[in-house]
Amino acid sequence: MHVMECTIGGTRRHLVDLALGQARAGESVGVVAAGLRDPGMLEDFELLRQGGVLVERLDMLRSIRPATDWKHARALRRLLAKHQPAIVHSHSSKAGVLARRASLATGIGKRVHTPHTMAFLFAELFSPLKRALFRRIETSLARTTDRMIAVSEGEAETLRASGVLDPARLRVVPNGIDARAYAQAEPLDLAELGLDPERPTMVLVGLVYAAKGHDLAIQALAGTGLASDTSPLDTWQLLCVGPGDGEPYRAAAQRLGVAERVVFSGARNDVPRILASVQALVLPSRWEGMPYVVLEAMASGLPVVAHPVDGARDALGGSNERDARVGILTREIGVPALRAGLEELAQCTPAERKAMGERAREHVRAHYSVEEMVRRTLAVYAEIA
Repeated sequence: MHVMECTIGGTRRHLVDLALGQARAGESVGVVAAGLRDPGMLEDFELLRQGGVLVERLDMLRSIRPATDWKHARALRRLLAKHQPAIVHSHSSKAGVLARRASLATGIGKRVHTPHTMAFLFAELFSPLKRALFRRIETSLARTTDRMIAVSEGEAETLRASGVLDPARLRVVPNGIDARAYAQAEPLDLAELGLDPERPTMVLVGLVYAAKGHDLAIQALAGTGLASDTSPLDTWQLLCVGPGDGEPYRAAAQRLGVAERVVFSGARNDVPRILASVQALVLPSRWEGMPYVVLEAMASGLPVVAHPVDGARDALGGSNERDARVGILTREIGVPALRAGLEELAQCTPAERKAMGERAREHVRAHYSVEEMVRRTLAVYAEIA
């Protein structure tokens, strides 16, 4: 039984792919999830049901609401008693607390938790007091969690260094995708999104909020604080795809003089087609676990410029030889390093960018499949079932 509140972006994708893959493998699978974050999750509920997955909707909330959280904890205890799962697999912070406590209270199921990054690491989102509270909660729950799953080796390194869990209980199961959908996607007309089809375009895909670094990408595009010499990057434009309030970032782009080269499209359900229409992906995130969009861009044959966050280091790391790289990792997180990485990409010829993208495509096919993600997750269950 998978339990998740954070049904948006990569975590939503992870849950759906994993549950459907486990059902295809012959397992009895259930999902208890919220349907508030993204209307598309309601469609996913139906997709899960059609794939043989039991679905129970429980609209857990992201924020801490003691009375509501207590009500949802009671509901989870009833659902565990009703379905008697052998494994209770929680995802992200809120469901991670409620589901593991429900399992402990009822004595039902071994407990597996996939944090998809830990909330106490989010310095830009939460106060020191809240982060200390989150850390204490995670440390307490980790003692009774049979296995913790990191979605990349990079995230595993971060979790080990945090000191909140016993490293012996930690396993790494990288996210996986079906690369075929991206290789076969048809391009769309960028002019329909307000972009100049004659300019090279980079895309940033993700929820519009501090973690994803939209502000850093816009500053890097503008060359904030850098010399005013012309750069090949000056011809590039930035397309930002994802839900959230882009207005503060549009205002920043206006102040920095790049408003005509920055477009926010809002949420889209045709990301494969967008990836097929642009020249590169930029990942300016301040933190990640294993960003799906990097894998998706690589599967699309796109070069990627990324901050060295968890997951991106795994997917793009490796050879430093120019003719063997599958992407460009910046030297650190921040505007100067991101600008340098983007300029390096802009200086590549179209043929060099295409060759980098083709190497990336083959790398994803070889190492990041849904089938391998499902197999390795079931192997974790088998250790404790």
